[in-house]
Amino acid sequence: MLLLSKADIKKVFTMKDAVEADKEAFRLVVEGKCDAPIRTNIQAPKHEGSFLFMPAYVEEMDTASLKVVDIFPHNIDQGLPTSPAQVFLIDGKNGIVKAVLDGTYVTQIRTGAATGAAFDLLAKKDCRIGALIGTGGQAAAQLEAMLTVRKLEEVRVFDMNPERAQAFAATMQEELEEYGAKVVAAVSSDEAVEGADLLVTVTPSSRPVFDASKVKEGATVSCVGAYQPHMQEMDPAILTRASKIYFDSEEAVLSESGDILIPLADGTITKEDFTGDLGQLIKGQIPGRESDEEIIVFETVGVAAQDLMAAKAIYDRAVEAGIGMNWE
Repeated sequence: MLLLSKADIKKVFTMKDAVEADKEAFRLVVEGKCDAPIRTNIQAPKHEGSFLFMPAYVEEMDTASLKVVDIFPHNIDQGLPTSPAQVFLIDGKNGIVKAVLDGTYVTQIRTGAATGAAFDLLAKKDCRIGALIGTGGQAAAQLEAMLTVRKLEEVRVFDMNPERAQAFAATMQEELEEYGAKVVAAVSSDEAVEGADLLVTVTPSSRPVFDASKVKEGATVSCVGAYQPHMQEMDPAILTRASKIYFDSEEAVLSESGDILIPLADGTITKEDFTGDLGQLIKGQIPGRESDEEIIVFETVGVAAQDLMAAKAIYDRAVEAGIGMNWE
């Protein structure tokens, strides 16, 4: 069994690689080739956390995976990951675990890559300003994803904790210097959002974190954080302004995300307003962006196929490169 750390993974797997792996995962989902039951979610109310178990199996690849990921938002106050995780890659021919990967990093990069895939497929070609709301454990990968698929001049970062936003912006400016964008801390959500071509929200909020009226025409919005029915970081008014609404998986979103479940329940939108899954777009079954004036929304809660495809690609590259530690 191969043990692969974050450092190992970074040697063989880039954000660009992750975006392509996610696209393939989304295609497999809509083709029905990935058996991935809706994740098991066990609440830990004492600590405002949850334990998530996400299995997946692709028969034609003879590969299965299981991710154990735990969401504890208050970990950030202790300098701990907010979503510690492990991914087990399993040989589909014999059931033997071939690898254990740092699931925290796999989750970060594949979740960022979902936004990257959506922006790559749906955003205007000429995007200059990005906005990122939230600076928790998933934020760095979200930022790198938007910089990977579009050449941005500036990304404005907002967090309810101003010191954390400033520290995050400074760190990202240094770590992502190669992309050539200026990363700045915004003093308000409005300041971050106004004029932004790309907007990402990645928070555990139960109330909207931006004002939909501030979103410019032509913007593409990716909402990432609302993985439970009571969570709602998206201003529902953006759904009525949007020309198109896409999901990583409509089934998963309608099982979990308050961003969509709440406005559905109160009649702000209906299912007739949905455009479809990103995998359907990849397969040419539904339209993409049709003008530079359209506002487009992407809602993602994550599907286990993403973990499987990322883990398989990482494992194959690590074996080829002789990376990782073998555990007999």
